[in-house]
Amino acid sequence: MGGKNKQRTKGNVRPSSSGRAAEVLAREGGIIPGFVGFDTTVTSELSYVPAVHGAEEIDHLVDADFRLVLRKLSKRDVVTRLKAVQDFGAMCQERDASVVKGVLPYWPRIYCKIAVDHDRRIREATQQAFEQLVLKVRRSLAPFLKSLMGHWILSQCDTYTPAASAACQAFQAAFSPNKQPEALGFCKDEILNVLQDILLKETADTLSDPQNVTVEEREAKYLRMLTSSLLGIKRLLSLLIPSDRETFEQRLQQLINSAKFWKYSKHKTPQVRGAFFEMLCSLCEFTPALVQAEAARLCPAVLLSIDDTDPVVLPPVWEAVLHVVSMIPDCWTHVNAKKGFLPKLWALLKDGGKGMAKALHPNLMPLLSKLPQQVTDPTLDFYTTFFTSLTQGISSERAATSTSESAVIVTSVVECLRYCILHNAEQEENQRKIRTMLISQQLLPLLEKALEHPSLQNGPLFVLVTEMLISWEKRAASASEIETNISQGIFQALLTDFWEELGLLFLRHVDTEEADQQALEGVATMLQVMHCPERVNRKCIQKKKSVKICFSRPEGDEKSGLEANDAEKPVQTVSDTGNEKTLCSLQTQRLEDVVCQLAQLCLVHVNERNSERHLVFLSLLLRSFHTPRVFSALVELDETTPKESERRVDVNLKNPAVQFLLEWVVLWLAEKGRKDTEHLVEMMFSSLHCCSQQEMTKILNHITLIDLDWRIILQVIQRACADARTLKSCSDWLKGSVLGEQLLGLTEELCKVGRASSSTSNHSWTLISLVLSQHHNNESLIGEVYMEKILEKLHATLSETKSLSDAGNMEPLVSFICDVASTFFSSVQDCILLLSAEELLLSVFQLTAQDQSQTHLTDSLLDKLRRVCVAGTRSLFQNSEYEVKEGGFLHSVAVWVKSRLLTVSLDIKSLEALVLAVENLAETIVSVCGESSSFILQLFTLLMPSQAEWTRVRQALPPQWVKTPLLHSRLRGVFEHSTIDVWKFRGTSGLPAHLCSCALLATVARTFAAQPYNEAKTQRLCHLSLIIVTPSEFQYALQWCQEVVCSLPLVSSYHKLLTDCGLSDGLHNLVPMNSLLQILYSRSIEEGGLWSLTLENYIHTNNLANTNSAALRQLYNTEESWFPVSQSKLSTLQVLCPTMTTKDREILVTLATAAIINWQEDDDVYGCLVTLMCCLKAKTEVEQEVLQAVLATMMEWRNSREDWFLFGSDLFTASAEQLNRSVEMMRFLSWLVTDCPTILGSSQWDFVLCSMLAWLETISENVSSLWNPWVQLFACENAVLIVKLNQFFAAVSPELLEKLPPELKAEWTDFFVEGIYNLLLPLPLSITDAFPEPDDSTFPLSVLQSLGLALTYIPAEHLVKNTLPPRFIADQTTNLPESLQTLLNTLCPLLLFKARSLQIIVYHLLEKVMPQLPECDGEGDNSRTEDDREEPCLSPPAALMSILSTCEELCDSILAAVDVGEFAVVQPLSMEHSCILGYLLTWKLLLTFFKSSPSHLRAHYAQYLRSSCSLDKLLLHLFKLMPENPVYPGQGVETKETKTFFTESLSLSVDKSDSLDWELPHLACSVYYSTVQDLPAMVRLWWNSREKRVSSAVEKFTIKYISPVLSAQEISSVHASTQMFDSMTVKARSAAREVIATYSVDDIFIELVIQLPQNYPLGTICVESGRRVGVAVQQWRNWMLQLSTYLTHQNGSIMEGLALWKNNVDKRFEGIEDCMICFSVIHGSNYSLPKKACRTCKKKFHSACLYKWFTSSNKSTCPLCRETFF
Repeated sequence: MGGKNKQRTKGNVRPSSSGRAAEVLAREGGIIPGFVGFDTTVTSELSYVPAVHGAEEIDHLVDADFRLVLRKLSKRDVVTRLKAVQDFGAMCQERDASVVKGVLPYWPRIYCKIAVDHDRRIREATQQAFEQLVLKVRRSLAPFLKSLMGHWILSQCDTYTPAASAACQAFQAAFSPNKQPEALGFCKDEILNVLQDILLKETADTLSDPQNVTVEEREAKYLRMLTSSLLGIKRLLSLLIPSDRETFEQRLQQLINSAKFWKYSKHKTPQVRGAFFEMLCSLCEFTPALVQAEAARLCPAVLLSIDDTDPVVLPPVWEAVLHVVSMIPDCWTHVNAKKGFLPKLWALLKDGGKGMAKALHPNLMPLLSKLPQQVTDPTLDFYTTFFTSLTQGISSERAATSTSESAVIVTSVVECLRYCILHNAEQEENQRKIRTMLISQQLLPLLEKALEHPSLQNGPLFVLVTEMLISWEKRAASASEIETNISQGIFQALLTDFWEELGLLFLRHVDTEEADQQALEGVATMLQVMHCPERVNRKCIQKKKSVKICFSRPEGDEKSGLEANDAEKPVQTVSDTGNEKTLCSLQTQRLEDVVCQLAQLCLVHVNERNSERHLVFLSLLLRSFHTPRVFSALVELDETTPKESERRVDVNLKNPAVQFLLEWVVLWLAEKGRKDTEHLVEMMFSSLHCCSQQEMTKILNHITLIDLDWRIILQVIQRACADARTLKSCSDWLKGSVLGEQLLGLTEELCKVGRASSSTSNHSWTLISLVLSQHHNNESLIGEVYMEKILEKLHATLSETKSLSDAGNMEPLVSFICDVASTFFSSVQDCILLLSAEELLLSVFQLTAQDQSQTHLTDSLLDKLRRVCVAGTRSLFQNSEYEVKEGGFLHSVAVWVKSRLLTVSLDIKSLEALVLAVENLAETIVSVCGESSSFILQLFTLLMPSQAEWTRVRQALPPQWVKTPLLHSRLRGVFEHSTIDVWKFRGTSGLPAHLCSCALLATVARTFAAQPYNEAKTQRLCHLSLIIVTPSEFQYALQWCQEVVCSLPLVSSYHKLLTDCGLSDGLHNLVPMNSLLQILYSRSIEEGGLWSLTLENYIHTNNLANTNSAALRQLYNTEESWFPVSQSKLSTLQVLCPTMTTKDREILVTLATAAIINWQEDDDVYGCLVTLMCCLKAKTEVEQEVLQAVLATMMEWRNSREDWFLFGSDLFTASAEQLNRSVEMMRFLSWLVTDCPTILGSSQWDFVLCSMLAWLETISENVSSLWNPWVQLFACENAVLIVKLNQFFAAVSPELLEKLPPELKAEWTDFFVEGIYNLLLPLPLSITDAFPEPDDSTFPLSVLQSLGLALTYIPAEHLVKNTLPPRFIADQTTNLPESLQTLLNTLCPLLLFKARSLQIIVYHLLEKVMPQLPECDGEGDNSRTEDDREEPCLSPPAALMSILSTCEELCDSILAAVDVGEFAVVQPLSMEHSCILGYLLTWKLLLTFFKSSPSHLRAHYAQYLRSSCSLDKLLLHLFKLMPENPVYPGQGVETKETKTFFTESLSLSVDKSDSLDWELPHLACSVYYSTVQDLPAMVRLWWNSREKRVSSAVEKFTIKYISPVLSAQEISSVHASTQMFDSMTVKARSAAREVIATYSVDDIFIELVIQLPQNYPLGTICVESGRRVGVAVQQWRNWMLQLSTYLTHQNGSIMEGLALWKNNVDKRFEGIEDCMICFSVIHGSNYSLPKKACRTCKKKFHSACLYKWFTSSNKSTCPLCRETFF
């Protein structure tokens, strides 16, 4: 016995037990078991035995893959079997036919099993696989056909339709249609055996294995196979040829004779019953003799099952009923019709077929025709019961809710009634009574019922009755010509009686004061259908089911009946026979009699009782019966009517229709207060149908002139336009002057503001909209003259709206005009060419192109106006005749838009509205006319300003753009703006005209430039020139915005507008690069200034220096062309110099230096200096001799032209040219110091340093002039020179120092540094005094930045010994020297100045002196003795604490609404940003001060911070300022290596301009990190005192971002510590975050392990014991507790805590006893020794410990001996 996975013993070749068993079976049984048990028994299990010894001769026929698949087919799992069947089909399709044929001997057994599987998917897949097998093996299937065919037929009748369809498809693939009967005949016996066994022998348990299949599945399979077997017999009978059918009939006899077979008619499953009756129908059709022999069982089974209303069973049951009554004449002898059949039929009919009327009722008339006399006696009672039951079914619940069911029942009633009348058309009394009963008791009550039910009115009842009456009239007319048994009098009497009774029926419903409106409409509908049945919508008539019954003769014959021989021919029902229903109609005599009688009756009720419902009914009658006879009857009713209205109209009064119209209809229309007039309008047109066109025009003009409501006129016009015939008849009236003048007057009245909101104006506006928009054959509805006048009035009203925009009641009027215009533009084509229409469209456009704040239009109304504008534009440009001309729409739009751009000061919203309107207009034109249209070019041309206009709007741009590029050395320019007011930005909401023009033209140009233009060359050049101008001006505008974006908030909004329009990147991609480059260069050479910056930006953006340097070289001809220099040339040269070749720059250097060295009085040496500096900045090599010569020339100027240097000058009066010349000299000297210091001799160095100091002194004397940008540039460049000098002397190498003058370094250190910073240090304060408003545009921020960079190099000793004016504050406690206190009092207030650069400068200056301040506090707070207080405290510098207090209050108000843990976003450079920045910088200074303090002072400072709660406030503020995810910007997905604000140091540079968004969050993180590093005990104390929500958020944040970094730093600081301890060694373990301290002295050995917690420093540091030798347990515990206390409560690092603990242990060994309160020698917070001794027990205590003991215990006794402590 081995396990499943156990390895076979090596060398064991004995077969397995199953293999040996198969071998014995083969040897003893004599057969070789390849596939076992392939017989035709259905119930035997399918199994497959793999090939074994002795089976090679059979098994080799089956492919190995097929064997595997066949084995899977025997599995129980459904999915496995399904996959196996699908694989089998795929293999049959893919493998060769020879391989597939090997499976055929074993396939029948397998197929017979899986074809009836429980799972329907397997059955479907089986048939699909069988199809593939058939297609592959073809004729080779024949030997196995008899084994397969039974289950094959069974599968073709599967209840699962896809499986049955697949089986049929496989059958068709195997046999052609001609061969199918032969194949079935060949296998018919085997098929019947299978089907008969299932029907008579099998049960649910025999068809499935009860052990493996559930009861539900067994039952379902059994029912399915029963159904399939019954349907299989039907299919087999239908496919067999007659000869095979006769032999097959004998075999069927056994099945038919079985009692079990007939029980299936009462089977509990509807599916089985339905299949059974379908099989009976097939038996009746193909084996009539067999059926007649079994009539005794067949007739009851069928006729008594008619009450089976299951949807599956009823159709085959009734088909079988018709077969039985047709084929078995004596069928009623086997069934008691009176007791068994008819009661079931009556119940079924009364219930409306129980929802199966569509299947049941079409069979009633054929059944009625086959019922014999013995069943229908007495006939009158039978018909009465039959029709009563049938009509009662109309009221059944299902028929009442389903119109289709109701229609089928009604059709059946009328058809059966018509049939019964035709077959009882004799003179006999009995038949007369039947006819009378059918009409009086059945038909007329049904019609009366229909009058009250709209569903019956809308059904086929009226049409069917009309067809029946038409048939009767035809028979009455034709009876006299053809000899028949039906006399003329019978049908004549029928018609007379019907109309007489129908008239009485109508009178009952009409001649009553409270007539039912629904009934009146039903009467009108019935009369309308009877008059014109061909106009009725034929969809209301249900399609009849074809049945196998017909009349033996046409209806026109004398005799009609049924022929038994034709019973099986499917023909149409009675109502569908002949073409009379579409070709004939009822005779009008009787119909008009009824109508005239009803019309007169209605008129009486209207006159006498003023009945509105009778008036509506009269209108409905006249709509169909507008004949002279009807109108004559109405007029004749009352001849005394006044005829004043007739005399006013020149018409034919003999026409009764005209007479009725003028006598009655007009009077009814003119009645006041009548709301519903549509029926009167319809009545009017019914009368006009009997008039000529001339009379119609006169009558309509008369009606127009009388004082009728405009709603009625609207209805009249709408009715006139309802159809083309009426419209043609009314055309003279519509285009006439009467209607036109009335409509024009109406328009004028509506356009008055006071009438715009009246309740009656809606119909009036609808009327105006209708007459403007409605057209026929491209002709306007009214006269074009009046249409144009109406449009002119609408245009005038909209124009008035623009000037009266403040009037709130204009909005309804504009809305109405929008509706009218929209309908007009959308409907009319040619009329848009009217000048008034174009003017109206222009007014609409102007309203859409203005800001809503000016037009006061709502959003919905503005959207409506835009839609109107688009509709009008599309209509205008769709017309092929439209041309752009002066005064036209497009020309007027362009002129108006251009005027607004150049003359009106537009704000952002106004510009946005204008741009949007023009863009929509351009896009609409392109969408209508295509991309190659010239309209866009013409619009663009009209909008383009002239050159003079461009120049004017450019010059109107504010000059503040100069400041930024000038101070950043990007521009060298001179402007004559010498007053301070010029450089101040004035608060204005209007944009410059240049910006507005560029934005709009760029929008159009983007559309325009994208269009192909394939016309003549000159036009293409014009096209290109127009395009290029706009991008160049647009680039100019963008450059102006870029230079002033920080100063003007309006520019940011403008940039946003361009971004929304997709124009933020400019338009340079739309035009050729060389063309735009050339125009920018030419403008730069001519004008310089901003054009030069635009050229530089274009070159940089497109990287032309690297990609197209040749094009740049072609811009200028020679290097000599730059001379003589000018301001514009210098600006252009500065741009192009970096892109020039080395040779070109060398030539420029030669020319410039020659001009400088050989200067004359009138020469422009400034231009030569600029040229030289541009080349030097571009790394051009210049000989040292040349540089020395240039420097010598400058030194010569120092003597001869000292005024050029501006030493000691009043810079307020200095010109920009003078300042620029000095600036260029500063730049040259800075370059020399940096790049060529060795060429400078002693005199040259003196010149440089003295000039620098003199310039600095000049600046300090002219602080008030720093509003001037050129003075600011002067100061900035001097500061740059100071920075260069500091950097040079700070980093000078010994080798370089040897090449310099020997006394230079000493002179710099001893003299110049002190001179520089004595002048430089007071400058920030002087600037803030002179310019107290940092938001002012004249504030010298750039100067502050440059001076700040210079101040960062000031030595600390110069700060301490500063020469600032003394500044002290009263009552300020301080231990600092006067100079330091003055420095703090001077600089600390500047931490709150709203200028970031100044705040950073002050921070860097104070940071230099912070480490020196604690030295001034000496031993701490000694103002009170140790007995006076709990713990000593000492305040940090008072100046800092004063600023901190102010900042705390400001931050509290700023961050009050933010919760701890939320991130407060602060706008950079705002007031809030300045306050928070000053607050955080102050804390950084305090933390630097705290860290620099010795341990004993640190405790005093910490106590002060604790008592003032300043640290608590800081931590709360920090957790509002630190981001939730402090990841360093610019990184990807967050990982362990991700940089955070805690891992990266913060650089607080003075001139920092980027990343300001993250400066405050980074600074907050830096402050928090320093706090937890330098004040861990205080942070821990604060954290423990917070509520749960805050402490959890703090801990989570600290663990994630701070603890790993801080722990690693603590551990690394232990590793890197150089501090040495006597008798103690310290080691660290980074991985375990542990520090091990080993203390040994003499024979004592102590080892302590310090474990940092996960949430360090919030959590308590764990101190664990290591090895110890020579120490008592109690002492050991005391020392561990002391170390834990030191590390927990001291604000310092681990090394500082260990040093304190070691000092304590050393004191203990020195003999100093522990304090008996804290059990420590050294106090944990103030580091004092026990000094206070008890006079009784002589024990000493710490003063702080005693104070705490006394206050907490409320006693003054010794803690040890309990004696009073003195």
